[in-house]
Amino acid sequence: MSFLFKNGRFWLAAFLGSAGGLSAQVAEPQVLPLDPVRFAKVTPLGKVPDWEDLKRYAHTLTREEFESAWKEVYSPGKGLPPPFEVTADALLVPTGDPSDPVYKVPFRNSSEQASPPAVSWRRAAELPRLRDRPLLSDLHIALDPGHIGGGWGQMEERFLSFQAGEAIQEGDLSLLTARVLSERLQALGARVSLVRDRAEPVTEQRPADFEKLALATLQEHGILNPLPTYQGVEGDAKILTVQWQTEKLFYRVSEIHARASKVNLKIEPDLVLCLHLNAESWGPSTAPQFSPQNHLHVLVNGCYAPVELEQQDVRFEMLTRLFDRIHEEEIPLASAVADGMARSTGLPAYVYTTPNARKAGTNPYVYARNLLANRLYQCPVVYLEPFVMNHEETYRRLLAGHYIGRTLVGGRLQSSAIEDYVRGVVQGLVSYYQTQRRS
Repeated sequence: MSFLFKNGRFWLAAFLGSAGGLSAQVAEPQVLPLDPVRFAKVTPLGKVPDWEDLKRYAHTLTREEFESAWKEVYSPGKGLPPPFEVTADALLVPTGDPSDPVYKVPFRNSSEQASPPAVSWRRAAELPRLRDRPLLSDLHIALDPGHIGGGWGQMEERFLSFQAGEAIQEGDLSLLTARVLSERLQALGARVSLVRDRAEPVTEQRPADFEKLALATLQEHGILNPLPTYQGVEGDAKILTVQWQTEKLFYRVSEIHARASKVNLKIEPDLVLCLHLNAESWGPSTAPQFSPQNHLHVLVNGCYAPVELEQQDVRFEMLTRLFDRIHEEEIPLASAVADGMARSTGLPAYVYTTPNARKAGTNPYVYARNLLANRLYQCPVVYLEPFVMNHEETYRRLLAGHYIGRTLVGGRLQSSAIEDYVRGVVQGLVSYYQTQRRS
């Protein structure tokens, strides 16, 4: 059996496409491996791409520009070579199609005029002049409150309670944050859309829709007669049940695909802010433990392991983001927001010690990581992970919800954690757009 260990919990390798992977040093290009079976795989619920869509990227990047983006953002930084080949004049990508195994994207040479591909989002420098209007006028921001909350919080394993009669859920807290933040951003002139506006899934699918896929996934990994439910099952053995697999496919995969469809086809924003709160391992949900850790980090898309890029859809989606130059706007924007969050919350930077993330730029709070949301959303995505929910002081502050000013929490007057979160995001966006857009 093949497993990953992520945030204190085991995950089947079938879900590898939604997280980071092996640590790797990019070597000089190798002879392109063309094993059609190896490169034909698609992630759960992913779609086989139309490789002809890459035609629009012909002659848009020079070889040097492509290699710089790959080495500085999209590669894991060290280790195995990627499953594509960079030649002097083109990128050669394995398609996974035995009848047409390689797609060629020609590079732009130095004598050709740069012609960037059309995208649905706008950089700060491309927004209309302000002309004495509010700073965020014309900017369309999508707020994506992480997880679902409500009656789904315990299934999502985002329900935390240290005492009967009290509890916090990440999905509820992220939605509250989105509502408060939306008002502040609109007051600054922004157009704001919520990807999720209530404690219900965006996807119309439910766990029962994935029983066949869950069973096939387990059997593929050698679990031939899995238990149907995890009732009465202790610890991480629950991941070997059909119920656990169907639930993960529902709220971790189908839900994010539904949100991506909404973002890309209906909202079409200039920027997505993915609002989350972090947590350290808290042990059994029936007897959770406090953590002494409390920290902050901000994620952008990147750090693709070669094994992740063996999957057709991941390979295609990564190349789309790279050729669209999303990282050129995403990283400095994330850095500005991280600075605002650091000032507002006073939290130290989280330090990744696992190979599924790498530093992006010079800001100590900003990392590149390949997550399903920040890969599928076709625009700059700033993915926020402030606070540790099971840090005792933070837990008490979050129980108090959102309020203005200070109130007595843990024996001292403290501000609302939600207010600090919102204020930090606003400060970061104001700082970025003050320096980057035309007045």
